[in-house]
Amino acid sequence: MLEAKNVSKVYFDGAKELTVLRGVSLKIIQGEFLSIVGPSGAGKSTLLHILGGLDDPTDGAVYFDDLCYSAMADKERSLIRNRRLGFVFQFYHLLREFSALENVILPALLNKENFKSDKAIKDRAKELLDFLGLSARLGHKPSELSGGEQQRVAIARALINRPEILFCDEPTGNLDSQAGRQIRDMLFKLNADKKTTIVVVTHSKDLAQGSKRVLSILDGRIVG
Repeated sequence: MLEAKNVSKVYFDGAKELTVLRGVSLKIIQGEFLSIVGPSGAGKSTLLHILGGLDDPTDGAVYFDDLCYSAMADKERSLIRNRRLGFVFQFYHLLREFSALENVILPALLNKENFKSDKAIKDRAKELLDFLGLSARLGHKPSELSGGEQQRVAIARALINRPEILFCDEPTGNLDSQAGRQIRDMLFKLNADKKTTIVVVTHSKDLAQGSKRVLSILDGRIVG
């Protein structure tokens, strides 16, 4: 479904070079739950961003459905990100002046061809929020929601366009232990019930241990 071939990433600061990834290769299979683990600075988030098309590799390539995704023009890659990929980050990035329902609906307004009507978009958003246990919080703004509830809204927003892969970068890292367990369980449920392919960067042992596959990174290389 998604493959990285010999991916390297180097950042340049004047004459200085910082090598973050060193020849990483991996395949992601449809329907799997993959956790990427390793110490801070190992290159986990950089790899996730390159897999999701948010960043470019310095060397190597990323293939999505046998297309060289990493070599596409920005506009073409942006369309794929909006229509076929979803992203959840440590910080929720919700719009403060919008309700939970409105935040979830927003990405679908840029992708209306997947929906028959505005009502279909709204119904899809309500369905997701209900699945994530937020049916009673549709009209609440982010300031009226707990951290765990905000993260669930962010997950619903990432799922509104029915992505084939959901990328999560430390989705429980900004939460207390109870809220973190709730998000962990939600992700497992999404994978089990909806067959959503999920790739997670995490420091959470609970989240990693429940994954179908764990990838360990150290100093920019896959070590396990």
